[in-house]
Amino acid sequence: MPVYLLIAQILVAAALIAVIMLQARGGGLGGIFGQPDTVYRTRRGVEKSLFQFTIALTALFVILSILVVRAS
Repeated sequence: MPVYLLIAQILVAAALIAVIMLQARGGGLGGIFGQPDTVYRTRRGVEKSLFQFTIALTALFVILSILVVRAS
């Protein structure tokens, strides 16, 4: 099994974890005091870029996983 595929998968996994942790989910304490947390809002700017980057990293991780399985 090619070692470079495993290393690439580990790096993509670490980047995916970091990007997911950077995404803020603004729930906070508002739900405790009766404020609705289901307000519709659109992603803009950095938040939209992080969301799209997360989707791209997830797709890359799945592709790498399939390649690792096929190579073994």
